[in-house]
Amino acid sequence: MAVRHSLQSLLVCAFGVGIGFGLSSFLLSIAFEEKKQEYYNAMPNDHHGHLPDDSNSKVLQREINFSADHGHHAEDKMVAEDLYKTVRVLCWVMTGPKTLETKAKHVNATWTKNCNKVLYMSSEEDKMLNVVGLDVKEGRDQLYWKTIKAFHYIYEHHFDEADWFLKADDDTFVILENLRLLLSQYIPDQPIYFGRRFKLFAKQGYMSGGAGYVLSKEALRRFIEGFKTKKCAHLSCVEDVELGKCMETMNVTAVDTRDRNKKELFHPLAPELHLVKSYLAKKSWYWSYNFYPTEDGPGCCSDLAISFHYIDSVHMYELEYLVYHLRAYGYKYRYNAE
Repeated sequence: MAVRHSLQSLLVCAFGVGIGFGLSSFLLSIAFEEKKQEYYNAMPNDHHGHLPDDSNSKVLQREINFSADHGHHAEDKMVAEDLYKTVRVLCWVMTGPKTLETKAKHVNATWTKNCNKVLYMSSEEDKMLNVVGLDVKEGRDQLYWKTIKAFHYIYEHHFDEADWFLKADDDTFVILENLRLLLSQYIPDQPIYFGRRFKLFAKQGYMSGGAGYVLSKEALRRFIEGFKTKKCAHLSCVEDVELGKCMETMNVTAVDTRDRNKKELFHPLAPELHLVKSYLAKKSWYWSYNFYPTEDGPGCCSDLAISFHYIDSVHMYELEYLVYHLRAYGYKYRYNAE
């Protein structure tokens, strides 16, 4: 340490304040580069520019530039800010006239503020909340029609405004920063989609609708093509299953979104049902639907979790506080990469 101080003093004395400033900027850039590497080291093990071993698709790694211009007080925020600019996510939220006030309003006040663009899809238009009125009826038997219509609307009106397209329910909470970190390792021109992978009904499985799923730009294009060519059709009202079947038909790969510790990122239930051991009944449908082995208790969920489902209006704000405001003073986060 004494040698370092002597060297700095010598530099200041010999070359003046300008050289000292240059040295500090250099050290700062090194610190930010280390921070960038920490974030990439925290990525799930299959998320470094390639798909799981069971896929023949090749996904190229996306290059992202992290600048030190944000200053040393920015901490991790600089990473999220850069990802916001380079990983554009359009969020569309499934809602209806009866739940605009009780659900969609609170989604709009919390996590959707972090989307690059947000649209609400309903059977009736509402300009106050940017709700698109689709030519569909309401009801559970209309969910897949609404999904089909919503994706067609987005393709026709907003396709060039984003690279990734997230579908979520109006009782789903999504941490966009963690989603962008995941997506940043992939190229949107590849036919891929992400979510909580369930088995049954399709060879590669399908992504849970409640946990939210994300289509790449190419996956969305192929979804639309599937209906134009009649390779995909509205054969059932079960939205997530039918979309999964269409993805498989159109050769869109379902990505393994678990982290390097095999913990899930997308969650189809509320946090307590996943995190509290034995809280979720062993007879629940949940245990037989998971594509990969899973567990209850803290081992269920990644530290970089992306979504939770069945979140009411009160818990929307609770999660908003816990995710974006609560901190343990003096604690320096270290993701367990072992």
